[in-house]
Amino acid sequence: MMYDVNKIRKDFPILSREVYGKPLVYLDNAATTQKPRCVVEAMVDEYYNVNANVHRGVHFLSQKATDLHEASRETVRRFLNARTTNEILFTRGTTESINLLAFSFGEAFVNEGDEIIVSTMEHHSNIVPWQMMCERKGAILKVIPMSDEGTLNLDEYEKLLTPRTRIVACTHVSNVLGIVNPVKDIINIAHSHDIPVLIDGAQSVPHFAVDVQDLDCDFFAFSGHKIYGPTGIGVLYGKEEWLDKLPPYQGGGEMIKNVTFEKTTYNELPYKFEAGTPDYIASHALATALDYVSTLGMDNISLHEQTLTHYAIDRMQQIDGMHIFGTSHNKDAVISFQLNKDGNLIHHLDLGTLLDRLGIAVRTGHHCAEPLMHRLGVEGTVRASFGLYNTKEEVDVLIESIQRVMQMF
Repeated sequence: MMYDVNKIRKDFPILSREVYGKPLVYLDNAATTQKPRCVVEAMVDEYYNVNANVHRGVHFLSQKATDLHEASRETVRRFLNARTTNEILFTRGTTESINLLAFSFGEAFVNEGDEIIVSTMEHHSNIVPWQMMCERKGAILKVIPMSDEGTLNLDEYEKLLTPRTRIVACTHVSNVLGIVNPVKDIINIAHSHDIPVLIDGAQSVPHFAVDVQDLDCDFFAFSGHKIYGPTGIGVLYGKEEWLDKLPPYQGGGEMIKNVTFEKTTYNELPYKFEAGTPDYIASHALATALDYVSTLGMDNISLHEQTLTHYAIDRMQQIDGMHIFGTSHNKDAVISFQLNKDGNLIHHLDLGTLLDRLGIAVRTGHHCAEPLMHRLGVEGTVRASFGLYNTKEEVDVLIESIQRVMQMF
């Protein structure tokens, strides 16, 4: 299909608004994406017409709500190309998905002196849960090093693997650098040592097609709100043979089979990991979002965003004093940068605040990746991140606004 970005933008009402009297240029998609009408309408329609608690009710509304919820699980399975819906767990987002895995995996497989491997460029959500587990179990956290360009050192990575390594957890795409990591190589190397791998897909799933069977990852996490779906819903994919071995993360509600005061037996997959009432409204809306991007075509979205990213980088590199972080060729729709004027650094917060007054929404700070900032030797950056609805004209506005801000200093 022809990719008509101006037609697509009409699906997103918020993009037509103004801020401070300027047309909104929304370039904070790595933090969260805007929502198309169909997603919001799906939520409204279910609340008004099909709202009832799922799974346990025998009445009409409960059965209809259950059907929608479980159909949504099948939509996610198909989107990721998982083998079965038993491998699709609904969570509140990537953060909860990783916390679930870190707790349950740690309880089952990690002992004192064991080792967990993460990379230098991880989001805090793929660091802190593993640190908490290491503190609880007496395990050791090890880190894959990174080059100045933002490339993970796979030779050094392989040297980190030992008989005590229990799991590798790595981001698919850096939320700061936009670097697409060679996760298939990372997975293959780990599997050659019989070590499972979690991939944090929060920044990959919105931008290009992901096939978990092709990757052969053991676990994969992503958030609905970063792929044009609602907040408060996400997914943890896990190979069935692994999920069968893990104990539940939380207790109560749907995760039980039988309860007595002497003993509780747990439900089958995937319900063993879904305690309490799920956000069945959001799961349906997430499925609607996945259908939306699937109709546009993930390859079309990827091509559009790659074209936009390369165009933005080319234009930004023409600005004196511009420094872009993450220069590896395999780069996705995220650009983090700093700006110098006459040898003096313009603070990222000042730059972001002034761009905001010109109608441009960007992110400033450490982007929940403080260890990566320390590796880069900076306190923070400005981050522009693109979505399927951004345009070259918006990039031009960003460039003109950066140049205007520079004149203020």
